[in-house]
Amino acid sequence: MPAPLKNDRFLRALRREPVDHTPVWLMRQAGRYLPEYRATRAQAGSFLALAKNPDLACEVTLQPLRRFPLDAAILFSDILTVPDAMGLGLYFVEGEGPKFERPIRSAADIDRLGVPDMETDLRYVMDAVRVIRRELDGSVPLIGFSGSPWTLACYMVEGGGSDNYAKVKALALNDPQAMHKLLEVTTDAVIAYLNAQRLAGAQALQVFDTWGGVLSPSMYREFSLRYLQRIAAELPRGDGAEHAPLILFGKGNDPYLEELAASGAEGVGVDWTVGLGEAARRAGGRVAIQGNLDPVTLYAQPDAIRREVGRALDDYAAGNGGSREGHVFNLGHGLSPDMDPSHVGALVDAVHELSAR
Repeated sequence: MPAPLKNDRFLRALRREPVDHTPVWLMRQAGRYLPEYRATRAQAGSFLALAKNPDLACEVTLQPLRRFPLDAAILFSDILTVPDAMGLGLYFVEGEGPKFERPIRSAADIDRLGVPDMETDLRYVMDAVRVIRRELDGSVPLIGFSGSPWTLACYMVEGGGSDNYAKVKALALNDPQAMHKLLEVTTDAVIAYLNAQRLAGAQALQVFDTWGGVLSPSMYREFSLRYLQRIAAELPRGDGAEHAPLILFGKGNDPYLEELAASGAEGVGVDWTVGLGEAARRAGGRVAIQGNLDPVTLYAQPDAIRREVGRALDDYAAGNGGSREGHVFNLGHGLSPDMDPSHVGALVDAVHELSAR
């Protein structure tokens, strides 16, 4: 049996229950800004080798928790594990990021796609979840995650990163039926993937809709939002103490806050382009709000970081009837490799100290 959870602030906040201080975790909290991460990655030999080794994935997941009193751990993995397992052939080019050997180029390519088997094709991810959950020993909850169907489709069609998303947008505009078929099978895979992580031990789940914000409002609602809503409606979460809440995060999702809050997810993550108070007001108490400090703030000095943390906390409370309940503190996007770890520590300490009841 898993060890009892000693720090449940994060899960309580997602249930909009009282906490002694606002919980905080950070996107990309395990990563290249930590020298110990860089050493472990060198030991593994490559990013993919690191992600596919459950023991090393566990090690880098735990590294930030040894430095900082964070309130949650997040599985070390990559959002592109799912399309890789669907047969697209993920690889990384130094300085260029992820690429696929066999990107989607035709309707026939889409027809060949299927939902991977989670305990064979993606066994290394589930094994990592099991190892991390065991090694956490109940210290904090473990977050599992996936990319959103639209964000995964961007990489699958573009073949890697993109400046303008011309290929994937053209597919959506020229052949919406084919795009919806791609998004349907990808959504099936995301639901199965998140549920498998939950069954392996993840105690909360997050969907990263990183590229939803590149779409016009009408295209966002057709090609991204409807699939996020389907995930929120169909993803099994478990019952009682085993319930794993779902957070929907997206860059540029401000215009759609009300719709995301009504999706059935337990939390909505926002970036720094919307005030937390406004986000709380518009969510109307239907979901917890996660966010949203601009990551660039971490290049400032600790006193400036503390000031901005206080401003964000106060803004949320002002929009939430004076209460800090239902807020998970995070960045509006991930940490960058050249950030100073001591500044991350200053942020985490400021959140805890300034939000203490």
